[in-house]
Amino acid sequence: MNVAAILKEKGRGVFTTAPDTSLLEITKLLGMHRIGCIVITSADGKVSGIVSERDVVREISRAGASVLTEPVERCMTKSVVTCREADTIDHLMAQMTAHRFRHMPVVEKGRLIGLVSIGDVVRMRIAEAEMEAAAMREYIATG
Repeated sequence: MNVAAILKEKGRGVFTTAPDTSLLEITKLLGMHRIGCIVITSADGKVSGIVSERDVVREISRAGASVLTEPVERCMTKSVVTCREADTIDHLMAQMTAHRFRHMPVVEKGRLIGLVSIGDVVRMRIAEAEMEAAAMREYIATG
């Protein structure tokens, strides 16, 4: 199973914003849309960073509430690990575990086309295991 299968099931919508958006506005967007991260894009639509709930909490604990007026580009993760539609779920799991993050933008030909979360990966892995178990039961029953 691969990233394309996840995007086919969940859709390709991604919440994005500009690097000059304040952290306060980021928190409002996260809460309003009930999401865990927002991809930061440049004027030409390329991924320039990503910011998660954890990033916001770390910044507030480091500098206090006054940091909420600062632009997100000051605390966003700038070296974003991305994936492609052809990448396997195993590859995503390995990357998310190795780099300790929960969201991975999907990029094709330099363009952001989706976002995959660890929850998406786990759901697909469970569905895959259930299909394998059903196939095995069918095989045993007809064997």
